Amino acid sequence: MKRILSGIQPTGSLNIGTYLGSVKNFVKLQDEMPDYEFFIFIADLHAITVPKDKQKLRKLIKELAALYIACGLDPERVNLFIQSEVPAHAQMSYLLQCNSYIGELERMTQYKDKSRKQETGVTVGLFTYPTLMAADILLYDAEYVPVGQDQKQHLELTRDIAQRVNNKYNDIFTVPKPLIAEVGAKIQSLKDPTKKMSKSDDNVKSRINLLDPENIIKKRIRSAVTDSLGTIKYDPEKREGISNLMTIYSIIAGVSFDEIEEKYEGKGYKEFKDDLGEIVYQELKPIQERYNELINSKELDEILDKGQERAFKVSQKKLYKFMHRIGLGRKR
Repeated sequence: MKRILSGIQPTGSLNIGTYLGSVKNFVKLQDEMPDYEFFIFIADLHAITVPKDKQKLRKLIKELAALYIACGLDPERVNLFIQSEVPAHAQMSYLLQCNSYIGELERMTQYKDKSRKQETGVTVGLFTYPTLMAADILLYDAEYVPVGQDQKQHLELTRDIAQRVNNKYNDIFTVPKPLIAEVGAKIQSLKDPTKKMSKSDDNVKSRINLLDPENIIKKRIRSAVTDSLGTIKYDPEKREGISNLMTIYSIIAGVSFDEIEEKYEGKGYKEFKDDLGEIVYQELKPIQERYNELINSKELDEILDKGQERAFKVSQKKLYKFMHRIGLGRKR
């Protein structure tokens, strides 16, 4: 069976940028691709490349798992699991490090950006992060990996590593292909629409988290940066702010930019933002209700146990196959 895989770090609450650009698309894919098996994981090993408070980390892991299900992932269609509970991820990462080159990892944009900001105390884990990401993907022979624009470079490295190993050890891995949503793959910050909406942004007003209450959601939309023109026109090159809000509106409401422009012709930002605030709230309300049902339930643990069991079985088989080809362990 062909497979699709995706993961996300538990480094902060899910925001609508991740939801619209990734999770919502993943929910759509599970319904549109019935012949594919889906794996989605909480990437907690990736989260510890920088120090984390252990209690906060555990809380975020659980919160993220509950939100995935609340957003519409079907446990009968998706294997949801926690990365660190499947040991093959860390094991395969080391094997791939032995088939990767320092120059390749030094070129990774995220490593360069994060190490530049951190300056001191940069961990080896931050440097080798891409090989762990490659392990995440290659363990499951994923044909497609839904990725944002900022992850394309890592996926290209994964493809390079897979092809190198295949040439050396005779076709071990499936070489993955990216799945990038045409619209909404990159939702911008509400306060600086030239930057991607991010859970790591110090300005909390730059984003809307999925668990934010109604008053916060609407307040953030009202205060979102636009421009002085006052017209509702989609122009992502010259009018990033209003175009970003129109993208959010378009994806949630399922209408085109032309339809939005026609609806708000002769109207100003206030009416548009008031409507968008209500649209976003109504989208998130059932997610929040489902999340509250799940977060402290046995159902969530059962879903994660089931996902871990399947992920363990598939990943161990691939790991042992690779180890055997390399010559590790005893021949049985």
